[in-house]
Amino acid sequence: MSDTPGDTISEIIRKSLTDQIIRGELKPDEKLRQDHIAKEFNTSHVPVREALLRLEARGLAISEPRRGVRVAPFSPEDIFEIRAMRLALEPLALRQAVPNATRADLKRIREAQEACDAAEDLLTWEQANRAFHREILAPSEMPRLLATIETLEVLSARHFLRTWRLRFVQRKDRDHAAIVTAMVRKEADTAVLVLQRHLQRMG
Repeated sequence: MSDTPGDTISEIIRKSLTDQIIRGELKPDEKLRQDHIAKEFNTSHVPVREALLRLEARGLAISEPRRGVRVAPFSPEDIFEIRAMRLALEPLALRQAVPNATRADLKRIREAQEACDAAEDLLTWEQANRAFHREILAPSEMPRLLATIETLEVLSARHFLRTWRLRFVQRKDRDHAAIVTAMVRKEADTAVLVLQRHLQRMG
């Protein structure tokens, strides 16, 4: 999760911790110590607290009395709920995105597709895959929906990397290609059907 110009220190910390949790560098139930994080980023505790609150809001951290803030555990029930929500919400966003997609949007979508197909390792592929999903849904112009989906995709990525770490094979994603073709042709029903199949397979 790359930093963007104008990011506050709390947002930089949030993105860094998010990446570490997704990659499994920070384990479930591991304590997130404010003093250690503040020292690492050479800042006060205020932006660290803000970053941790944002992690909690996204389901990546939990706070408990006398135990402090910890990396959120991950259960089979969580995985089921995340998958079900993605299956409900991403097709909704894509159906709105297809008729709105401009040439510039389609160019970004193709670039994201190519980056995903070119990925040579799982971490690179996962980041490129999330970018592809973000780009195909962006033309929906539904910011609240997209923010919810982004959170779900981050949570899904955490499970995916843990499950598929030893099974990555570089390949061209046929579902991605079919979605792009349908978007170019303005065929919303086809794009949605492929996306639903894609999410069920990835779940």
